[in-house]
Amino acid sequence: MTGDDTAEHRRLAETTGRADDDLFSANPWYEWGPYLSERAWGTVREDYSADGDAWSSFPHDHARSRAYRWNEDGMAGISDIRHELCLGLALWNGRDPILKERMFGLTGPQGNHGEDAKEYWWYLEGLPSHALLQWRYHYPQAEFPYERLVEENARRGLTDFEFELMDTGVFDEGRYWSVDVTYAKASATELYMSIEATNHGPLEATLHVLPTLWFRNTWRWSQRTDLPSLSLDADSIAVEHPRLGGYRLQAAPGADGSQPRALFCDNETNLARLYGASRITAFPKDGINDHVVGGADTVNPDQRGTKAAFWYQLTVPAGGTRQVRLRLHRPQAASPWDEQACDRVIAARRRDADEFYTALGPDLDEERMRVLRQAAAGLVWSKQMYPYRVSRWLDGDPAGPPPPESHRHIRNAGWRHLDAFDVLAMPDPWEYPWFAAWDLAFHAIAWAHLDPAFAKYQLTVLLREWFQHPNGALPAYEWNFDDVNPPVHALAALRVFVLDGSTDTAFLERVFQKLLLNFTWWLNRQDADGNNLFGGGFLGLDNISPVDRSHLPDGVRIEQADGTAWMAAYSLAMSILALLLANENPVYDDMVVKFLEQFVMISEALEASGLYDADDGFFYDRLIDAAGNRTPVKVQTLVGVIPILATVGVPLEQVQRLASLRKAAARRLDDSESDEGQVFPIRESGGVPRAVVSLVTPEQARRTLTHLLDEGAFLSPHGLRSLSRRHAEPYAVPGLPGATIDYEPAESTTSMYGGNSNWRGPVWMPTNYLVVRSLLLYDELLGPDFTVEHPTGSGRQHTLREVATDLADRLIGIWLPDGSGRRPVSGGQRLLAEDPAWKDNLLFYEYFHGDNGAGLGASHQTGWTALVVDLLLDPPSRARKVFGRRFPPAG
Repeated sequence: MTGDDTAEHRRLAETTGRADDDLFSANPWYEWGPYLSERAWGTVREDYSADGDAWSSFPHDHARSRAYRWNEDGMAGISDIRHELCLGLALWNGRDPILKERMFGLTGPQGNHGEDAKEYWWYLEGLPSHALLQWRYHYPQAEFPYERLVEENARRGLTDFEFELMDTGVFDEGRYWSVDVTYAKASATELYMSIEATNHGPLEATLHVLPTLWFRNTWRWSQRTDLPSLSLDADSIAVEHPRLGGYRLQAAPGADGSQPRALFCDNETNLARLYGASRITAFPKDGINDHVVGGADTVNPDQRGTKAAFWYQLTVPAGGTRQVRLRLHRPQAASPWDEQACDRVIAARRRDADEFYTALGPDLDEERMRVLRQAAAGLVWSKQMYPYRVSRWLDGDPAGPPPPESHRHIRNAGWRHLDAFDVLAMPDPWEYPWFAAWDLAFHAIAWAHLDPAFAKYQLTVLLREWFQHPNGALPAYEWNFDDVNPPVHALAALRVFVLDGSTDTAFLERVFQKLLLNFTWWLNRQDADGNNLFGGGFLGLDNISPVDRSHLPDGVRIEQADGTAWMAAYSLAMSILALLLANENPVYDDMVVKFLEQFVMISEALEASGLYDADDGFFYDRLIDAAGNRTPVKVQTLVGVIPILATVGVPLEQVQRLASLRKAAARRLDDSESDEGQVFPIRESGGVPRAVVSLVTPEQARRTLTHLLDEGAFLSPHGLRSLSRRHAEPYAVPGLPGATIDYEPAESTTSMYGGNSNWRGPVWMPTNYLVVRSLLLYDELLGPDFTVEHPTGSGRQHTLREVATDLADRLIGIWLPDGSGRRPVSGGQRLLAEDPAWKDNLLFYEYFHGDNGAGLGASHQTGWTALVVDLLLDPPSRARKVFGRRFPPAG
């Protein structure tokens, strides 16, 4: 079956929306999904401290004992769409001091390169409707080395490698469990949970498996008295709840035919353990943990509570596998366990997944299909319910003590209007279990292949009144909504529009109207001198500069090549949005003119600024001190590449309209009124004459590409580095002590912006992706006669489409086996690269080693790294769709 006529496509036929009852009634398949985060401890939302140190305010050690305020976390977890009832997994190997209920990792201050998860887990399957989900985890049989991981990483410095769980030896001789959790829906209100545990060790071993059901604590903060409850009814945990009442978690018998024991406690903070205060209940949140691990009398003998688990004890021979099966459903009446039903439903949903992904990528070979399916699974598993009412967080809850006064001023004090209660595409559920504005735009592009309605919702939701600031700003990310991310929403909207069939102009119009506010905010807030040269600070690029661009020395300001170029690209994207809308409503003609005019002003300002170095053929930032002295920051980074991304083809009929209106843009579009080097050339493209509107001339683009395609500079075997390798010799900014930078292909050796991200050399997917798609657009506009040397110095000329294809292949190759059968993403870890139980489980990291492609940074950043989905399904070699900037012939 091909196209969109599959069982899964039919499930997705209804649109998605805000997480309320309307969504459930529109598409009940979304009622249950992987909305449960993998980390809620150490997050901003749970931080009520006086100093804003979120990591210390709610550490991992508190997580098992302390009820969360805003969300929940767990392993392999799902929840209902309002995040009120959660289902997850707990494990115990008989040796650990605590149950394994959530993933462990280092906090920002603990890690020698910032926060970092210290576990191994993967997302193997995911259908967008959540009809099938599969998750895999490798759990040591030896005691988990919590303290050693903390102590050793604390001992290591910025120039040392991270100390990983694998380095401790706990996986030696195969002494670990692989645990597969699969959810499969028989219907929107009936889903099966299968847990398969395989003993990879040389000896028989016992694993305690505790599938756990619990309510998010919504009553403690609001003084509610109508508490929900869970209770035992025969072989099921019965749910009593105003909205979810009638659901039952039914447990299959164990291998010996006996029913697992049901354990109950309350999702309430253990005040005695944490603070030495009187308990709210004798059976607090960690009651099941304390009972299983230490035999404590901390589970309710009346078998009622707000948290419950079935306790299976699996004794498995070496190499053997045991299965635990459960059903979460809302039956009309109690029904006995059906031995074969779980397997039947899982098999049916696997067929649906095969059908769905084959329809998406019918030409993909086995390995590329593996990359597609696991990248897509990561996207699906990273869907999160995001509740955050900032005014309530700042002021405190009616039923609780007010937070310290300083808490109200540490962060996000200007965002009181933000009142989120939405399902969002997160960067990942552990290291970044919160949305980030520009990440989310890239997520939407990948999502457009899987579920276009959800992709469009992701782009519109941040523009709604409960997210977008009244002044037009978009919230950057939870840690600091005031930070500035690159304005890529318009570009993403165009791409999603094209992938969705280029028909939903209502979506474009909604996006356009709200982006008008955001564009104006940029003009008013990020152009300090009103000269169309823009700043923006770090712009999501963390430590790419030798100076912290958001925190400059007193009296120093910056003119940014990338800030200015992003605004030029934003202007062009808005002009194309307006042009598409003008095809149906001529009212938008004026907006086409307005944004082309704005682009011209930015372009002329950039030309006059001196940020472009004609000798180098590259753009550089510039520092300006209090005396007006200007110092170029002559570092070749992706900052200097962003200007070549601002390109579009404008139909000649629109050019003629500009000329008739005597607009300034016409001066640059009319050969007779322009000096050489300022002309936007007219080219035939798709049978339509178009002006190549760009920040750079074709020859300037060619000059920049000589650096970009140089294997001794930007071009690596697996994509474009973010900093030229030529800077292996450190560069220092003249007159600014300590402002130095050098090429760092792996982890960062600077603590700038937390030290947990490195733009100083590794390969990042989002900027690589933008370069690939822009090269395709240049190729479309300049034609096959425009060629460049690739790689630089090779003597071989290639079209820009061929260059884009090669870059895409290098990026995809990060996950493909090389000649020796090893995947570059696995780096030097033999187990990850060679062991059959590990090597085909793929991780989609935050960024990749600039020389060998090994995965680095956040290990599950399937968000923007899932752009590989777009490269696989619309490869440059045959792409006919760029960013939606193609238009029907005039008339």
